[in-house]
Amino acid sequence: MNKHVEVLPDVAALVDRSLDLVVEKLQAAIAARNLATIALSGGSTPKPLYEKLAQQNLPWDKLHIFWGDERYVPADHPDSNQRMARLAWLDQVPIPANQIYPMPTDEEDPTTAAQKYEAKLQAFFNSKPGEFPSIDVNLLGMGDDGHTASLFPHTQALGVRDRLITVGSKDGQPRITFTVPFINAARTVIFMVAGANKQAALKQIFSDDCDTQEYPSGLIQPKGDLIWLLDRAAQPPN
Repeated sequence: MNKHVEVLPDVAALVDRSLDLVVEKLQAAIAARNLATIALSGGSTPKPLYEKLAQQNLPWDKLHIFWGDERYVPADHPDSNQRMARLAWLDQVPIPANQIYPMPTDEEDPTTAAQKYEAKLQAFFNSKPGEFPSIDVNLLGMGDDGHTASLFPHTQALGVRDRLITVGSKDGQPRITFTVPFINAARTVIFMVAGANKQAALKQIFSDDCDTQEYPSGLIQPKGDLIWLLDRAAQPPN
């Protein structure tokens, strides 16, 4: 793992730095393998990044878009991560529709939806059960409770090590989420974290004795690059 922490002056600078990194990593992947894969996060912090990506001149036909987690709501629901990313970015650019892979949320049982998404990923990456393919860029946010994707403190999803996708839970509501080992297989993980309410969790996550059940973001230790982008307000005191 190659860990790197950058503190930016404000949210605008955080977004601009994220944009530069994402574009750089996608272009490098395309140069190396003639395609690039990215897993998107939800929440408010990445939305301006997506809006700026929509203004880039990228080889859209070589991009493949996934989601790292999704609320279990219809695709047109205001809380849908897919809906936010489509409105801010994906609907604005000519990415082929069959290269956008939203998490299914229309199954009666979320477990079935998780299994379907896993099968889709295995087919795309030509990977076998038990193998963890490498997404080029995995974007993550972090809640003030230290969760990331839909990996919430003290939930069963944190312990899943034999799947790519599992069912997460927040306040009894199901989510679909990448598992810890699948996130950690990524070539690059980029955390975008803003706001003073994140300081306490970050102090724990950056400590040598982080309780990862309490602060799940501490479980993210990818084999590739781990880049934490913070605005100054989020920077924990020394």
